[in-house]
Amino acid sequence: MDMPMLPPAANFTGMPPMDHMEMMTHMTFYWGKNGEILFSGWPGTRSGMYALALIVVFLMAIIDEWLSSGRPVEPGSKHVAAGLVQTVVQGIRMGVAYMVMLALMSFNGGVFLAAIAGHALGFLAFRSMVFKGRETTS
Repeated sequence: MDMPMLPPAANFTGMPPMDHMEMMTHMTFYWGKNGEILFSGWPGTRSGMYALALIVVFLMAIIDEWLSSGRPVEPGSKHVAAGLVQTVVQGIRMGVAYMVMLALMSFNGGVFLAAIAGHALGFLAFRSMVFKGRETTS
């Protein structure tokens, strides 16, 4: 008599039990250099790679603000090339923004602070009134 193979027993989450070698994903913020940000195994457990990961997230947040700040073509331009340039820049901006969001989904406190600092500095540099020329109306 052939018995059908049953799937592995599910735990209280409804998912099959995990192998002990698989890494658990954090669902709350944690502090520390050990984890995965964006790519499997990166930054791993080395402090230097963790610092590099924080710098990468910081720079991606600044680039997102920079791409959000300007217009790649003159307003009112109706050329097909102008529309394509705007579309490419928007696609790159959204790709960078989603990469920052995915990095934040690691729930690492350092990554969170690096992203906030990058967005704040990028806003200050590219979108705030601090560095824009003063317009006088006389």
